[in-house]
Amino acid sequence: MNRLKSNSGLPQRLKSGAIWILGLSLLMWGVALLNGLLGGQLNALGIRPRTATGLLGILLSPFIHAGIDHVLVNTIPFVVLGGLVIMLHGSRAFIETSLLIILLSGIGLWVMGRPAHYVGASGLIFGYFGFLVARGWYERSLGSVLVAVLTIVLYGSMLWGVLPTHPHISWAGHLLGLLAGVLAARLRVGEAD
Repeated sequence: MNRLKSNSGLPQRLKSGAIWILGLSLLMWGVALLNGLLGGQLNALGIRPRTATGLLGILLSPFIHAGIDHVLVNTIPFVVLGGLVIMLHGSRAFIETSLLIILLSGIGLWVMGRPAHYVGASGLIFGYFGFLVARGWYERSLGSVLVAVLTIVLYGSMLWGVLPTHPHISWAGHLLGLLAGVLAARLRVGEAD
């Protein structure tokens, strides 16, 4: 049964979701604080396009941030959008969707990115945005459409981030995350959540 239509498991999803979201947020903050103490040395573990060492960054980069400002800007949308994914579709969908977004956007950056170290959770956040909006399109249930509209109302302005407006912000990572989220939504259509 679709999670948007059933509230019977909502308390368990909220508890599980809170654990996942809080745990991953604390991990991001812990790594950001450690990175600050190390003078930003962990940035070297981010995605470095077309290098062997940069491959490890595909999995690590969402948890590494360039500073406290960077992790702060990413924490609130991660909690809200990631929380919506987990609350509405469950822990398994959250984990699968997160991994797919991280892998696809990370591989895309590794293949196509400019020479730089890419770090931060913004690609993942754009992926959650794309997932929630696309689920409304693909599923077309009242609940999924309402969630898509709410997502656009709350975070629609972030779409400007897929344009190359700032040289130190990875618009390509944002765009790849968004597209990976849309693909994740498409792949989940018809699956029982």
